[in-house]
Amino acid sequence: MDGEGLDKHQLAGLDNRERGFSRPVEFERAGEGYRAVLRYETVRVTTESHPTQDDALTILIQTLHVQGYRQLKTQRSFRDGIYLGSQELWVEYPDPPQAEPEQSGFFDKIKNWFRLRSGDGERS
Repeated sequence: MDGEGLDKHQLAGLDNRERGFSRPVEFERAGEGYRAVLRYETVRVTTESHPTQDDALTILIQTLHVQGYRQLKTQRSFRDGIYLGSQELWVEYPDPPQAEPEQSGFFDKIKNWFRLRSGDGERS
């Protein structure tokens, strides 16, 4: 499990409890591919093996989104084992769409009524 010659990224965003965080994402060789590994507090998230480090990183981001992490962005800090500092640009990953909460209260119904009425007025 030596990381010599592998990339490393800094991952930042909001965790599933809406707390800001910034942690390194490391890569491990796994047979012919790579796994992305994130350690955050007591959690360790590891992807399955993927053909490239970028593929493994993408799957890690998707996994974190499913777990409720938001506003995720990464910055490559090592390329092929060579330190880059903060030369690379941050890459932002859009949050997946969230379902609209069901509006069932009295005030929500009135808001919707006004929203519908203002939409009717624009068609004239």
